[in-house]
Amino acid sequence: MNNKKTIALLLFDDVEVMDFAGPFEVFSVTNELNQDYLFTLRTVAVTTDPVIARNGLSVNPDVQLDAMPQADIIIIPGGDGTRAVLSQPVVMNWIKQVSTHAEHILSVCSGALLLAGAGLLNDMPATTHHEVFDTLAELSPSTRLIRDQRFVDNGKIVTSAGISAGIDMSLYMVARLYGHDIAQKTARYMEYPYFTETDNSQNEDRFNDNSPLAFM
Repeated sequence: MNNKKTIALLLFDDVEVMDFAGPFEVFSVTNELNQDYLFTLRTVAVTTDPVIARNGLSVNPDVQLDAMPQADIIIIPGGDGTRAVLSQPVVMNWIKQVSTHAEHILSVCSGALLLAGAGLLNDMPATTHHEVFDTLAELSPSTRLIRDQRFVDNGKIVTSAGISAGIDMSLYMVARLYGHDIAQKTARYMEYPYFTETDNSQNEDRFNDNSPLAFM
């Protein structure tokens, strides 16, 4: 395959562990099961010093932000640390910069707050963790909140609900990019539930539609 995608996965202190680890697992397993032909996955942060995720997990980012000015796919996780990040111009400016040329921008949980703070969710439907809908509405009053779906696809931007929903969103993106068979293979390896063949046939012709999609 010649359509390999570069993924930048943002890390910051107090990031929710499954918010980044779930998508990391999906995309890295997909890549491994396909001879490393599909993705180049990089974790990025302000520096390459250890990031202390929620509950004390120490994670070593691959690349600092200023060394990764662009990527095909951007993943913005959530967690308590998003509130501090909203006040960090270096991170918010990076999100705005890389989002300009990225093919896809994904958020997990309260990571949607960072997209809202960057002005990327104006006049769009979106979802997030159920505890921060009010905060999202304050940051982006024109965003239409989708409160009962696992993830919402706007075409370029896909937002997911809390924590584990990032896995569902990531499998959906694998299917959208490379087909349901590859996504199903990843889900089977992870022993993670994946939507049915009936769902596949109903949604397959809509993956390239720019209209918003929402999924339970």
